[in-house]
Amino acid sequence: MSVLPKGNSLPKMGKELPISRRRKSSAYASEIAKALRIELGGSNRAIKTLMRWTHASERTAKCWLAGTSGPSGENLLVLIQNSDAVLERVLAVTGRRPKLGREHLESLKVAISNTAVAINALLDGEDSAS
Repeated sequence: MSVLPKGNSLPKMGKELPISRRRKSSAYASEIAKALRIELGGSNRAIKTLMRWTHASERTAKCWLAGTSGPSGENLLVLIQNSDAVLERVLAVTGRRPKLGREHLESLKVAISNTAVAINALLDGEDSAS
């Protein structure tokens, strides 16, 4: 079945073909692809993970990782729910900053404290070795 009207001419209505709309989303698709590759890599495991998260087809997951197409709104929400990298990328692209919750700040505080203890131990070890 042909989608073109009889006579193989294009309809007179509209200024652009529907296919050209997809090209406009390429920046979006490439940003999501970057985030997904950061989080999951580019392996078959990444494809299977995307399929499990979103119930998307293998071909769709491959397109997301390649940046040839981006996820729909519903799938984007699922990706954000499962991937910190996608959330961070979406916030960065939109010019928004993530809100740091108390829990996140507490974990950063502990990590910084542990790092300071490790640095002091290394420095004390150098002092006794000299």
